[in-house]
Amino acid sequence: MKAFADLYQRLDRSTATGDKRAALVDYFRHAPAHDAAWALYLLSGGKVGSARRKIAASGELRAWLADESGLPAWLVEDSYEQVGDLAETLTLLVDEPRQPAPDRPLVEWIETHLLAVANLDEAIRRAAVETGWRTLPAAQRLVFNKLLTGALRVGVSQRLVQQALAELSGLDIARIAQRMLGDWVPSPTLLATLLTHEELPLDRQQPYPFFLASPLEAAVETLGPISDWLLEWKWDGIRLQLLRRQGEVALWSRGEERLDGRFPEIEQAAAVLPDGCVIDGELLAWDAGQDLPRAFTALQTRIQRRKPGPATLRSTPVRVLAYDLLEEGGEDLRNVPLQQRRQRLAALLGALDDPRLQLSPQVHADDWQQAATLREEASVRGVEGLMVKRADSVYQAGRRRGDWWKWKVDPLTIDAVLLYAQAGHGRRSTLYTDYTFGVWNGDELVPVAKAYSGLDDKEILALDRWIRANTRERFGPVRSVRAEQVFELGFEAVNVSKRHKSGIAVRFPRILRWRQDKPAAEADHLQQLQALAR
Repeated sequence: MKAFADLYQRLDRSTATGDKRAALVDYFRHAPAHDAAWALYLLSGGKVGSARRKIAASGELRAWLADESGLPAWLVEDSYEQVGDLAETLTLLVDEPRQPAPDRPLVEWIETHLLAVANLDEAIRRAAVETGWRTLPAAQRLVFNKLLTGALRVGVSQRLVQQALAELSGLDIARIAQRMLGDWVPSPTLLATLLTHEELPLDRQQPYPFFLASPLEAAVETLGPISDWLLEWKWDGIRLQLLRRQGEVALWSRGEERLDGRFPEIEQAAAVLPDGCVIDGELLAWDAGQDLPRAFTALQTRIQRRKPGPATLRSTPVRVLAYDLLEEGGEDLRNVPLQQRRQRLAALLGALDDPRLQLSPQVHADDWQQAATLREEASVRGVEGLMVKRADSVYQAGRRRGDWWKWKVDPLTIDAVLLYAQAGHGRRSTLYTDYTFGVWNGDELVPVAKAYSGLDDKEILALDRWIRANTRERFGPVRSVRAEQVFELGFEAVNVSKRHKSGIAVRFPRILRWRQDKPAAEADHLQQLQALAR
């Protein structure tokens, strides 16, 4: 545990990416294999506890802490509110052990100490937690508590971990990223398998790491001649890779989840494809009558059903609009120029001739001005704007600026009233930075959106002071505030929703500006959003 706690401290105290990568390389080079596997799992976003393997709920931890520390429950709650991070609060309020126990491996603390008591009676789980509190020094106790709360935020992305492993092994980072896709379990052999230079059977079962486009924020003319670029519509669906290998079909979402059984009509269409091909595209709910995509909320009804019935298949048909061919005949095509990959994709899908699996159409424009005019048609086409891809680009891994851009239409906007606020996380854990906004429905304000970004540090501090001075009620960590502050919110679309009180759901809301010039009475009305809803 000490080695991993030391790594956590190095990562937490460093702001330089190079220093963080060096710390990761040092750790993975010297750590025992099973400890290193668990460290990789945790730093990649994995959690020890979950709804299915309960070790300690937040409320239990706070109650146990009050008993262990001898502090009243209200003081524990106030301390938690001020610190903003439960793991840090637990660490600070427990006394240092008089005689720390001998160092134990990370895997031992996780597998034989914590996971061994998951879902058992409270007394057993509590005893295991208190043992850690009473025997671990502060640095290790903090990591122990982070394992309990699942909040191991330390400024390390999965990409940075993969870069460190690539530096350590000399293996191409794309291969490491590919092997880390999907579900995997920490084991003593995990790291050796992950970093082997040999071709593995697993390599044929995994998708390729997705290439992600960057938002186009500069003037589009700065990209140079439009003839150097391919334009497509920016679809609002589920990004996926369709694998047809070794006689089987697999659908992988960008979230690294296999979608087996959820879209049987797509699997049926793909089964006719020749073996050894991988297609990158967008899964969309489709309105065949209007030949347009349906709202994203329609897809949500499908993604939640692992085995959709006949009624669901009829009411919400789907199709894949494919825009890239990553493998054909077992040949990796990622280093082939995009224009050639697209030509081969068109031939492949043309031979298939199935409406459920189609080529995403290319958008043709003579110049950027004409492209901008076409882009303004996005809303009537049910798309978010245009994709702009360099014609000779190779297929990279992750978000790499320069070759693929998403040129989205300007956001829809509303003026909404701040209703609720909650403290943020990390460096903002002591500030109220998570906001809920509402609009008028008659004489009542109804919540329509939550937003966490868009204000600068000065505005955040000013709003935090206002929230504390104008709190009406408290609901645990949430404060309701006086309905006085108006904000302009931007969002991509409005969808009808039965899950929300307002009856609508906005897509990707964010704060555009603080309207201190506008009284709450002049904020927008729900009918305006309802008129935009799909």
